[in-house]
Amino acid sequence: MKIIAYSYTEPLLEAAPAAEIWGQEVDRTYQDLGGRQQLQQLLKDCQTEPVKYLLIQRFEELGDTVQQVCAHLEQLENLGIQLIVTDEKQTENRVNLLKLLAELQRSQHSRSIRKGHARNRIKSLPPPGKAPYGYRRGKDKYAIDKTASPAVKDFFEHFLIYGSLRGSVRHLAKKYNKKISVSTGRRWLTNPAYRGDLEYQNGEVISNTHVPIISREEAAQVDRLLRRNSRLAPRSASAPRSLAGLAICAECKSSMTVAKVTAYRKDKEYLYLRPINCSQQPKCSGISYEEVLQLTIAGICRDLPDAIAQLQMPDIQGIKAGIAGAIASKQKIIEQLPALIESGILDIRTEVAELQSKLAKMPPVNLRETAQTVSLPQFWLDLSESERRFYFREFIDRIEIIRENSEVDLQIIFIF
Repeated sequence: MKIIAYSYTEPLLEAAPAAEIWGQEVDRTYQDLGGRQQLQQLLKDCQTEPVKYLLIQRFEELGDTVQQVCAHLEQLENLGIQLIVTDEKQTENRVNLLKLLAELQRSQHSRSIRKGHARNRIKSLPPPGKAPYGYRRGKDKYAIDKTASPAVKDFFEHFLIYGSLRGSVRHLAKKYNKKISVSTGRRWLTNPAYRGDLEYQNGEVISNTHVPIISREEAAQVDRLLRRNSRLAPRSASAPRSLAGLAICAECKSSMTVAKVTAYRKDKEYLYLRPINCSQQPKCSGISYEEVLQLTIAGICRDLPDAIAQLQMPDIQGIKAGIAGAIASKQKIIEQLPALIESGILDIRTEVAELQSKLAKMPPVNLRETAQTVSLPQFWLDLSESERRFYFREFIDRIEIIRENSEVDLQIIFIF
């Protein structure tokens, strides 16, 4: 009683199985990698050497389409070979067989799509589907859409200036009549395509595949702003006032919101900070926004230089130089060895993308040098509310407002 085994492996998607997978002694093993020459050899050998059992893992290994699988099943049946499928339940009736064939067809279609994705990754081609807004599909890469890309560029620039996702979405709708949701705007900000990179279904990113809409420096700043805003409530992150999302009442521990009050029949408005969920009785009263703002500026100018001076900071410039050197080294490998196996080049390109991502996360400025500038009161007074909000969130984690009788004091907690 002769027993043989057959396996098919798509090298783009999986590794070849080990010989021990069959769980029993087999007289001969046939194994294909990317083609089915060994399957044809198996059928040819079985015509001269009778075989009792054939072991396979899945029906789909017998062909790329349902028709091919059915044709090979018919050949095996005509040769009197009993098929044992180790990873699937046996089907005894026509209904189950039809269900199996339908599932097999779906599996083959999915496998074909995955193979297409894998080939695209190797060749650095765009993945299937519509190009991101601002691009159009070219012959072998994304090309800038000159009619749509200015809106995308303006969206990023607005976010970089004001750090507000919702504000940038509103700006896009008002200026370009391009209406997108906040979640779509967030996807734009994190989409590697706008940075000149491609991200594939398996999560791998290959850098410098097409012309970017934003620079590497702008992309790094976008990532830092997103990380910074993630500490705040969504609406606080986009609120126009510089203290929004930072102020906390030290007595009731409630976050504070900015409230606007106008006098009857007068245009002048007054701003207050009041607790959102105060548990005290009587409830904590509101505090003048302008008073807290001036105390915050004074506190930063007084305390920030000392806080930064006490930091044990690594050599940021040295680390950046090391990462940049590693990127340059790997780029040279890609340029000087065009005859490398394509999958090997892909691995190097992926490593380059990972290093560039790591470099982007490094602080863009020297904190000690920056502290000398931001410790001057005039620096803060010359800024708009939006600009102050940007810088406050660069340094401040929260501001605890302490009430002492009729006096107000602050405890500023920095992010480092």
